[in-house]
Amino acid sequence: MKLIIQIPCFNEAETLPQTLAALPREVQGFDQVEWLVIDDGSTDGTTDVAHAQGVDHVVRLDHNSGLAKAFMTGLEESLKRGADVIVNTDADNQYRADAIPALTKPVVEGHAHIVIGSRPIPQIAHFSFWKRVLQKTGSKVVRLAAGIEVPDAPSGFRAFHREAAMQLYVFNRYTYTLETIIQAGRLNIPLVWVPVEVNAPTRPSRLVRNSTDYIFKSALTILRIFILYRPFRFFALCAFLVSFPGLVAYTRFLIFWLMGEGSGKIQSLIIGGGFIVSGMILFIGGILADMIAANRMLLAEIRFRQLRRDLELKKPKGT
Repeated sequence: MKLIIQIPCFNEAETLPQTLAALPREVQGFDQVEWLVIDDGSTDGTTDVAHAQGVDHVVRLDHNSGLAKAFMTGLEESLKRGADVIVNTDADNQYRADAIPALTKPVVEGHAHIVIGSRPIPQIAHFSFWKRVLQKTGSKVVRLAAGIEVPDAPSGFRAFHREAAMQLYVFNRYTYTLETIIQAGRLNIPLVWVPVEVNAPTRPSRLVRNSTDYIFKSALTILRIFILYRPFRFFALCAFLVSFPGLVAYTRFLIFWLMGEGSGKIQSLIIGGGFIVSGMILFIGGILADMIAANRMLLAEIRFRQLRRDLELKKPKGT
């Protein structure tokens, strides 16, 4: 059994040595433990630092492509290098590396294919009020979209069985955290969570510039994920909200018509018709979006089968 610990990096030359110093070289249940750094177009010599620190594998992207792209690149590179289990952690040493054995244990024992490290959000002093609110909101969206209860859905500290890693694909360019859990729910991938501790912050977040930026991007990500994975529900709700004023306007006209005063209320019919037609268009859009979502799931299955086939062909004979 081989474990590969992957670390997406963007300009982490200062924090990477501290992160690597805490990572284990031996974990119970594994014969090999290797490290993989994904340099997401850094300009501060992160790749050189990784090599100097004895990292087993370093992959450098030509330009900064974002955390989600670096994460997916790490999964695919880990699979190519024969990983049976992949642990993803941050380069800023946010997560306590001594939790890796607990994180991988459910995978090794066959209880789950994905394990999320859940942070004690209420006890983390440096988390702002709005960040805590959005952490909870993200977890609720995951529950609604995938039917999975995860206390800390935005956590990036995770362990993946190779089969799960082959099935996942992130469409969002900003982050991978919520989307991968929703995919796990829709694909019936066994997922559990374990409590983990965090270290004191070593630097400001690279994903967001300030609280306003974090709120905007997180809200946009949550909305986009809900549209992407629950399109019919989203558009049906929008259709109802748009059609309802039209029904009110039609009811108003009907009441006046029954009272014998309908001839002067034609504007209610016109306004109501506009709202109802708009609602019908949204409803039809929801049906089409749902069909596209089903096609996207089929394409994901094709990708999974192709990737598994390619990895099987690359295996040395007799393994």
